[in-house]
Amino acid sequence: MPVVRNASTAAPAGQSAHSYVIAYTCMSNVRDWDGATYDRISGPMEGLGREVLARLELHGDELVLDAGCGSGRITQALIERLPRGRVIAVDQSASMVDAAKQRLGPAADIRVVDLLELELEEPVDAILSTATFHWIADHASLFGRLRAALRPGGRLVAQCGGEGNITVLRGKVTPLLSREPYAEYFRDWRPPWNYAAPGQTRERLLSAGFTSAECWLAPAPREPEHPREFLSTIVLGPHVQQLPRELQEKFMDEVLEMLGEPVVVDYVRLNIDALA
Repeated sequence: MPVVRNASTAAPAGQSAHSYVIAYTCMSNVRDWDGATYDRISGPMEGLGREVLARLELHGDELVLDAGCGSGRITQALIERLPRGRVIAVDQSASMVDAAKQRLGPAADIRVVDLLELELEEPVDAILSTATFHWIADHASLFGRLRAALRPGGRLVAQCGGEGNITVLRGKVTPLLSREPYAEYFRDWRPPWNYAAPGQTRERLLSAGFTSAECWLAPAPREPEHPREFLSTIVLGPHVQQLPRELQEKFMDEVLEMLGEPVVVDYVRLNIDALA
């Protein structure tokens, strides 16, 4: 996957000013995404994302960075709030980028940029991020890059998985990982998540140069409409992808049997409001 280290925020000639999109790789090889499937089943994530977007005050003429656009559902809602502004949307997955192109239209300019090395030619007025930061191991470096991308007085409004996220669900699934025939595939495996605490996150934001930061946890349990696909694609995607194809469906059969009905994903979200 190519990396573009210097990306202009200016839209190419002939394109709509509010449809400029960048894709990035934020963490190496933590998992693969199926953007089309994600777009179809990610209603719970869109609901959470719209709540975050509602916290972002906008006049309609700002330049906003969407840091982790996924298949573009929240990006689309953000664009609607910026009739005189424009959006730079970013994501790590080529498949997600393809899904975002389908949603946002052919005028969208999608590029690959490493968020941890993000450099923009002009600062943005605000940064929005939903369900992304917990896939990034180095939050200190992440916040430094985001602060550098913001103009003085700009806002970071974000939400991701936080301390305690899916603890109940993981507690039920974890014993399965040590059983045959799965044990050999999880012997040296480590979950690729970074579920940070609010106090630690606030300290990192202030150390990165933000002038103020408020961080808090909020429980947000969800009952997905398509539990098997939602778990295998989103929540337990790293587990499923650790297994050979011939064991993946068997694994999900056992997971669903262990969880019972209804399937409840015990999300705990880390919310961030910070001022540059």
